[in-house]
Amino acid sequence: MAFGTFDALTFDCYGTLIDWETGIRNGLRVALDAHGVVAPDDELLERFAATEAALEAGPYRRYRDILAACLSEVGRGYGLQPSAAEQDAFGASVADWPAFADSAAALASLGRRFRLGVLTNCDDDLFAASNGRLGVRFDWVITAQQARGYKPRIANFELAFERIGLPRDRILHVAQSLFHDHVPAKALGMTTVWIDRRNGLAGSGATPPATAAPDAVFPDMASFAVAAIGD
Repeated sequence: MAFGTFDALTFDCYGTLIDWETGIRNGLRVALDAHGVVAPDDELLERFAATEAALEAGPYRRYRDILAACLSEVGRGYGLQPSAAEQDAFGASVADWPAFADSAAALASLGRRFRLGVLTNCDDDLFAASNGRLGVRFDWVITAQQARGYKPRIANFELAFERIGLPRDRILHVAQSLFHDHVPAKALGMTTVWIDRRNGLAGSGATPPATAAPDAVFPDMASFAVAAIGD
């Protein structure tokens, strides 16, 4: 891939830059363990993925409210009803989700060559907390709160195009989720890079299964940054 043909990089945040599977798993377990529920990690993540996607496809709600409803629905599947306090705590837990170890350094390097944007399925305030872990000032921040809906909606990407103001063939979209990002981005004719954070792991984790054809694949942000800067 000729990275020099791009002026801007847009990123998914959760799953790509922030380790959302660890955050989701830990947050679910805090509530479920309190009720004596024992379940495999893969099962928890897959139930979360299906529930989150269904909720995000409905009328717009803040992401913290989506997460609270996810905990309620996942809990119901195990025969329990998490309390309102437990649901609220899970909804706010995004601020505690860790960044991948390579994200901040990779973004700092990439920012010396490209303009950077983020297109995230999150609330403004929750993303701001996560961005503190990334240590970078994005040129553009497009959240689900601003778009009033969630990827894989095409409208989220169209809002990004409007804000960025560059031809879409000059924008490279970088993301982990095939379902949320690569399917809609490829439908819009974008060039995409898959950061395959689940490299070698079975299943699709916290994202619903999907099929897409990214233009390049890297196992992490560090290797992507080396390739993009060195091109």
